[in-house]
Amino acid sequence: MGKVLLIILAALFTDPVNTVEVLSVEDGDTLTVIEATRAIKVRLACIDAPEISQSSYGKSAREALKHLLPNGSQVILRIKPNDRYGRTVAEVFHNGNNINKLLVKSGDSFVYWQYINGCDRPDYARLETMARLQGSGVWSVPGGIQRPWDYRQSR
Repeated sequence: MGKVLLIILAALFTDPVNTVEVLSVEDGDTLTVIEATRAIKVRLACIDAPEISQSSYGKSAREALKHLLPNGSQVILRIKPNDRYGRTVAEVFHNGNNINKLLVKSGDSFVYWQYINGCDRPDYARLETMARLQGSGVWSVPGGIQRPWDYRQSR
C-alpha cells in the first residue's frame, strides 16, 4: 500500500514530460515544436527574453535559442500550466541541458520572477546573479537593460 501511494503521489506532483522535435524558434523564449503531426507553440517557463523589437538584445536572444536548439532538435518538455494566452509553457531540455537555465546563465534572458513557481528558484537566482556579475548579455549595461515585462507594458 505504501509503495502504491508513493507512486501515485509522485505522478501527481511531477510535471508532465513530452519528447518533441523543434520546428522553429520564434524569439528568445518561444519556439514551435512538432508532436506527432501537431505543431505546438511553447513559451519557455520561468524566463523572459528581450522582445525582438527591443534593441539588438531581442535578436541576440533569438539567435542564442536557435543556436542551442537548431530546427530538427529532439527536446524534452517539462510541461507547466498553460499561460493566460493558452500557450504551452515548459522547461526545455536538450542533450541533458536545461535550455531555460542556459539562457539565463548566458545573459540572453532574465528570470521571470512573476512566473517562477514550479521552477528551481534558487538555481535560477544563482545563474542570473552570475550573469549579472560577469556583465553577460542583458547585463552588459549597469543594472541590465529594460526588463521585457516593462518594455511590453510601455508599448
